[in-house]
Amino acid sequence: MVVQRVKELKQQTLDISAVEMLPSETDEITVLSCDYSSDGKLIFKASLCCEDRSDLLPDVSEILRSLNLKMLRAEMATLGGRVRNILIVAADKDQSVELVHFLQNALKSLLERSNSRERSKRRRVLERKGII
Repeated sequence: MVVQRVKELKQQTLDISAVEMLPSETDEITVLSCDYSSDGKLIFKASLCCEDRSDLLPDVSEILRSLNLKMLRAEMATLGGRVRNILIVAADKDQSVELVHFLQNALKSLLERSNSRERSKRRRVLERKGII
């Protein structure tokens, strides 16, 4: 029964991932609690869509580490300078469902930092062009 349930969850994840995998033109964050694993860990699905940048994955990894989440699976697609990351992560048995909100807020904060950095880079480039 547990093996069958894991197979069903795996197939559902594949089905959802196939549809949602391409990056959109808007920044998006979703975090959902999926289910409990056979050993009692809470399983989450997180999706992050934003402008691609070199420090994005290390920042996401740091967020997961800080929340004591273990990455079970990760998929990434890029298109036209945009990226979508879909992560399946597990929380320890003693963690609560509130962790969904903590993860969502941390990813939102990451997106906001990313957007402000991008704006300041663009501003500097425009200012330099104005001087020439």
